[in-house]
Amino acid sequence: MKKGFLLYFLITVVCLVFIGRLFQLQILSRDNYDPIQSAAVKIEYDYPERGYIYDRNGKLLVANQLSYDVMVQPNQVQPLDTLEFCNLLRISKEDFLHRFEKANNYAPYLPSVFLKQLAKEDFAFLQEKLHNFQGFYIQKRIIRDYPINAAANVLGYIGEVNEALAKKSDYYQAGELIGKDGIEKQYEQFLRGRKGKKYFKRNNLNKVTGSYKNGEQDTLAENGKDLTLTLDIELQQYAQKLMKGKRGGIVAIEPSSGEILALVTAPTYNPNMLVGRKRSKNSVLLFNDTISRPAYDRGLLAAYPPGSPFKMMNALIGLQEGVINKNTGVYCNGGYRYGGRKNEYMKCHCEIYGRKIFLTTAIAKSCNSYFSNTYKRIVEKNNQPTKGLNNWSKHVKSFGLGNYLGYDLPAGSPGLIPSGDYYDARLNYRWNGSSTISNAIGQGEVLTTPIQLANFTAAIANRGYFYTPHILKKVNNSPITQADYTVKKQTTIAKEHFKPVVEAMHEVFKTGTGKWSQVKGIEICGKTGTSENFAIINGVKEQLADHSILVAFAPKKNPKIALAIFVENGGYGSTIAAPITSLLIEKYLNGEISEKTKYREQNMFAMSLQSEYDKLIPKTKEIASGTK
Repeated sequence: MKKGFLLYFLITVVCLVFIGRLFQLQILSRDNYDPIQSAAVKIEYDYPERGYIYDRNGKLLVANQLSYDVMVQPNQVQPLDTLEFCNLLRISKEDFLHRFEKANNYAPYLPSVFLKQLAKEDFAFLQEKLHNFQGFYIQKRIIRDYPINAAANVLGYIGEVNEALAKKSDYYQAGELIGKDGIEKQYEQFLRGRKGKKYFKRNNLNKVTGSYKNGEQDTLAENGKDLTLTLDIELQQYAQKLMKGKRGGIVAIEPSSGEILALVTAPTYNPNMLVGRKRSKNSVLLFNDTISRPAYDRGLLAAYPPGSPFKMMNALIGLQEGVINKNTGVYCNGGYRYGGRKNEYMKCHCEIYGRKIFLTTAIAKSCNSYFSNTYKRIVEKNNQPTKGLNNWSKHVKSFGLGNYLGYDLPAGSPGLIPSGDYYDARLNYRWNGSSTISNAIGQGEVLTTPIQLANFTAAIANRGYFYTPHILKKVNNSPITQADYTVKKQTTIAKEHFKPVVEAMHEVFKTGTGKWSQVKGIEICGKTGTSENFAIINGVKEQLADHSILVAFAPKKNPKIALAIFVENGGYGSTIAAPITSLLIEKYLNGEISEKTKYREQNMFAMSLQSEYDKLIPKTKEIASGTK
């Protein structure tokens, strides 16, 4: 009796569960049921063209080209001549079996990519033969084309959506294309457009029987939006040519708008290398190169000690804090001693002895003693080093140093601007201005990226403010209006303090360290720099060849361009960075290089530092292998 009751009880419970589930599906969830999501409906996508990309002068940088993928639906594949098929596709039998197994494991009843991006010459031939192989067909796909070999680091590239992203997304399917870096990634929403969809009914044998609801829910594809960049591609190409045989970064900005005119990393690569069937092979070469690092954007990511250009920052802060004025004089005597021991001495190359040095000369001749004294006065003002350095740090950061700046590209590095709190935590409050004196000349803990220094220079050119650097100018010919890029950002330095610094920067190119790189008819204001370069190798701090640096803007009145240039292991700023700067300014402002400066251009084109970089290869391999 008890066993019979238990059996009837279990049957009743099971029936109630089924009835409850049917009630939920047919009554409660009826409004949310979408037959399109069921296996009875097949979706075919119509892929739009991605938006085109142009430079500021309307030159086409990124276009589209047709590509063809071989698709397979495994459950429809009939017995075939594998050898003939492999010969058609130029693949091995092992490759065929691997690809087919992967497609079958993904979904035997759904189409998936069997072979990506056929060459155009292969498509016509294959199309004639493919009807003999049931279950295989060709699908058109839009891929990128780069008419100009330049700015690969800015433009970025597109790649396939992986399964992990596809599962999270309500738009992308696995195997579709998406922006992976640069503009392609940053403005994917604009560039991708919108896929069109067509819905078809399927029977229980998974065969299409007709349009779903007579196409009422079908949608058309919408092409992506065209973008106009702030980039001047001629300037970009010229800068890349000047950097051939060198490593480093160049950033040029229009001070009056914050528009990025050139963003160069060297070495670089042809953007067409990451298009088509050779993309996979080339990406391994580019991204696994740990020595020259062509895929690493030095203009945005490389954080270098800024060297002597940072002296202008300390001059501005010193003027703002009232610890110096343009008539403040300092004796150099060949260097600055900041302690009692022999090694506590900062050598100077200004070559001015026995008389006072004033602000203009100190910047023009790059006097270490003058700016060490200035920095020490700032930090130890009111005998409160922590408070003094926190205040110093606040001023520096108001120029955009020490943060990501907010520009519209996906790569970046904050650099480092230390504060009093930073040193309190690391030195247990046992420090003063002398302990951190290297910050006075842009060494020590201070690290900046080329784009940060270019922005700093633009702020000086504007006499106290800057616009957030940005690369997008127009969307479908409509100018951008975001407040992030159109509102002035004021520094903490009063406008009147910029005049003596600007005059001193002009003196750099008249009588100072940049005098050999003057351009007739253009008033250039700048500052050369030579940044010490250290690496920790096998636990030992080693000094490598110095970096060559220069920041500049021109013309002096109504500046049109501001630049920062870093040439790794290039030595003195006056020997490499200065002539490159003057050539770029002349090219941009005049449109050509004059006969009088052609020799300078030829020298920079011919100059290669590869022999210097070759010396670093063993050290680079040690660092990359983790032996540092």
